[in-house]
Amino acid sequence: MRIHLVDGTYELFRAYFGAPHATGADGSEVGATRGILWSLLSLLRDADVTHVACAFDHVIESFRNDLFPGYKTSEGVPEELMAQFPLAERAAHALGLVVWPMVEFEADDGLATAAARWGESPEVEQVLICTPDKDMAQCVRGSRIVCFDRMRRRMMDERGVVEKFGVPPVSIPDWLALVGDSADGYPGVPKWGAKSASALLAHYGHIEAIPDDERQWALTVRGAASLAASLREHREQAYLYRRLATLRTDVPMTETLEDLRWRGARRAELTALCREIGDVSILERVSHWRE
Repeated sequence: MRIHLVDGTYELFRAYFGAPHATGADGSEVGATRGILWSLLSLLRDADVTHVACAFDHVIESFRNDLFPGYKTSEGVPEELMAQFPLAERAAHALGLVVWPMVEFEADDGLATAAARWGESPEVEQVLICTPDKDMAQCVRGSRIVCFDRMRRRMMDERGVVEKFGVPPVSIPDWLALVGDSADGYPGVPKWGAKSASALLAHYGHIEAIPDDERQWALTVRGAASLAASLREHREQAYLYRRLATLRTDVPMTETLEDLRWRGARRAELTALCREIGDVSILERVSHWRE
């Protein structure tokens, strides 16, 4: 069997900025919820999709905000989008999916935990983490745990991670720490870019293994003196950024592998929700009901 782990937050953001705006029965904006319903239905119509779960950032802030004040928050996120998170979670549940609404942790942590938990299960052929988020590349293991960009139909296994980032999955948190991640709100180490981070980490693996003195580096890197000086000055910040970038795999989950099996949509729940968002045509596209 194959497990599909869906980044509900990414799906909702993509639907909000890509799907037509629409209003529900009460006049509220529901276009993104309609969009995510259609997207998830498209996934579920694939005969190979049998075990599915969906994680959402129920609250954008997480434990990482306590570690670093500049970490991403809900500030700047459109109110019409924020208001649809609970509705989107209801939509995924109505479709019959296991839903993980993250509060203390992030959706990425939920997906990472699930991938780690079931990635080595003998019954599981492959785990597909359905998101293009570069943070998730650290979860990839061989061709057994992969990232899958549903929109572009691109699958990234461990070889693909190395081709894209220049480092293996285990070094992705270090790479992000050096380069920074504007989406998550940490700046990285000054003067370090993707090429320099890839070159050094491809050899040393982790930040702490990179010597302070560039004269001790085992490879030639352009601007080595300034890179080394910046790392010496910002090494502690780099370790903090790596902690921010490292996904947790200890999110509490009670579900078993069998719980992830898709048994069809919940008819009464989905019907009520479709009426609420003003799009009952969705019901005609459901291939299987739980009853």
